[in-house]
Amino acid sequence: MTDTLGLALRVALSLGVVLALLWFLARRVGAGAGTPRRLPITVLGRQTLGRRSGITVVDVAGRTLVLGVSDSEVRLLTELEPGPLTLLEDGDGGTPQSRPAAPLSGSVLAPGTWRTTWETLRTRTRG
Repeated sequence: MTDTLGLALRVALSLGVVLALLWFLARRVGAGAGTPRRLPITVLGRQTLGRRSGITVVDVAGRTLVLGVSDSEVRLLTELEPGPLTLLEDGDGGTPQSRPAAPLSGSVLAPGTWRTTWETLRTRTRG
C-alpha cells in the first residue's frame, strides 16, 4: 500500500511540474507576441444588395477597396484609384452612397464593358 501511495504522489507531482512548465511557457510565448498591430480601416460606404449580401467600400492604409460581403465570405471586387470620392444621394432618400469621381472603365459596372462583351459573344456565335 505504501508503494502505491508513493507512486501516486510521484505521478501527481510530476504532472503538476509539467503543467506548471506548460503554463509558464504559454505565458512567456504569449507575452512575446504583444498586442497585434492594427491597420487603419475606415468604412466609406455600404450598399445592401439582398437579404444577406452587399457591397462595402473601405479605405485600408490609403487604398480604397470595393468588397463584396455575404454571410459566408468577403471578396475583393476591385480597387479604386486614389482620388476624391463624391457622395451621391440615393433616389429613395436613403443614406448617401460613395461613388468614385473617375469613370468605372473596365469594371463590371461600366456600360462599355457590357457592350464589348455583347459584341464578342455575337461574333463568336455567328461562326
